[in-house]
Amino acid sequence: MAREDAAGHGPAWTDPACPVARAADVVGDRWSLLIIRDAMDGARSFTDFQRRTGIARNILADRLRKLAAHGLISQVDAPSGKRRAYALTTAGKDLFPVIVTLRQWGERHAYEAGEPHSVLVDEHGAVVPPLVPVAADGRPLTSDTTSVDRQPQDRV
Repeated sequence: MAREDAAGHGPAWTDPACPVARAADVVGDRWSLLIIRDAMDGARSFTDFQRRTGIARNILADRLRKLAAHGLISQVDAPSGKRRAYALTTAGKDLFPVIVTLRQWGERHAYEAGEPHSVLVDEHGAVVPPLVPVAADGRPLTSDTTSVDRQPQDRV
């Protein structure tokens, strides 16, 4: 999460010129990512998030406030009309490929061979194939075939 600068005047980013650092400042802690994951999997209420993650109430309240402040979730009227619910915003939904990539990395590197784990499937029940970044011409990209341009000239 972005911190206030020494004078308390807005965010003091970890590395203002690096998009990875800024993203990590917003969603780089375990709980924020798990809240986003669960929102993508249908969690809507405070109780849903607490039950699924096991997070302490005070930490959950803090993370929900911060995610809302950064525009990743918003509060909406619950269908019952009794309470407010949480919904992903467009920015929150844009984290889907990040969550899928983390999941797939975890499937490959965080389990022993044959150790059971959940699997992400599409609406037809087929396992989601590995996400791989590709160049404009379709060839796979890796850290060996890319670099960071620290002097971009309107390349978005």
